[in-house]
Amino acid sequence: MIGDGADVIEVGGESTRPGATPVAIADETARVIPVIDELVKRWPSVRVAVDTVKSDVAYAAISAGATIVNDVSALRLDRRIADVCAAAGSTLVLMHSRGDVGNMASYLNAGYGDVMGEIIAELEPAAATALAAGVARDRIVLDPGLGFSKRPEHSVQALAHLARLADLGFEVMVGASRKRFIGELTGVAKPSERDAGTIGANVVALTLGATWFRVHEVRGNRHALHAAAAILGARA
Repeated sequence: MIGDGADVIEVGGESTRPGATPVAIADETARVIPVIDELVKRWPSVRVAVDTVKSDVAYAAISAGATIVNDVSALRLDRRIADVCAAAGSTLVLMHSRGDVGNMASYLNAGYGDVMGEIIAELEPAAATALAAGVARDRIVLDPGLGFSKRPEHSVQALAHLARLADLGFEVMVGASRKRFIGELTGVAKPSERDAGTIGANVVALTLGATWFRVHEVRGNRHALHAAAAILGARA
């Protein structure tokens, strides 16, 4: 991934797939810290992110060299993550979701009227909490949580109206990579074969204000996004 152009490598020790069992703090920490230690040692110029909903794990990861915390619960499950990031000057990603780690990637809480309106209504308080804790505005990243507590049509709507999220004044990240809605849009059932559809979604997201892209396949996305960004920049 680094050779293919990744700026950040993210490490996670707790699954959020439907039906996942929560992982104890000690177990999650034991899973991620050795990996973070080695990443920082081998590739000191590459930023490391930790994907966790626990402040204790976030603290341990930052102490090991991680500079980004990706909280897929947007502080719903542990508000102290904001304090940890503020104290360390770390970047905090706040992703929209509903429910706990075992059902946030399911359709259990996927009831929406105005999809992006509800995402904003639920992320804005989290961003306000982070700011109040002392996290710098330019170190807060908002993620609409594609596929999390959203049916495919909700993820499409979230992407279509991504500019509304960007208008809040924070950086925006999208995680469209190989998601179910990409499969439905393209008719590709096998997730590993959805990279072309992922690139299409990411290029559109770029035009609507996204600046962070969480992907499985780095090279194709990097090249496409660089080309698209150069063309958009030439219009200025």
